[in-house]
Amino acid sequence: MTALLIRDARPDDLPGIVGLHAADAVGGHGDVWADETRPLYEAAFRRLADHPDHAVFVAEHEGAVVGSFILSILPGLTGRGAVHAELRSVQVRADLRSLGIGARMVAHAEAEARLRGASVIELTSNLKRLDAHRFYERLGYAKSHAGFKKAL
Repeated sequence: MTALLIRDARPDDLPGIVGLHAADAVGGHGDVWADETRPLYEAAFRRLADHPDHAVFVAEHEGAVVGSFILSILPGLTGRGAVHAELRSVQVRADLRSLGIGARMVAHAEAEARLRGASVIELTSNLKRLDAHRFYERLGYAKSHAGFKKAL
């Protein structure tokens, strides 16, 4: 897909970003763009956009949001103070998967992480996403840790 633009997300991209997550049948989080949820997404976007160590990106094709991801830069102590990048909330529109959009988004995230001083990039993926796991492994990612989650 040659006419793909990966750029910083803008507030007007939020319906498209949330729509990608709302359409996710595998790891759905109950996302829905509606009048009652809009303020929550707008506040979350502002928190990310206003923080220098977090960025939201979209992949745009023919004026539509077809992919998105969040990149977070995390300082560390181990590894002689290595800076880590965390790739989160990666989504590509279901009907456009396997066209190279995800690979281009990940490459963009890796380049941005290097620019921000990271020496390693990591991500987690829902255990049900076997296709995504194969995709990340093809891009050179290795299963190295087990992740845990607890609702607060």
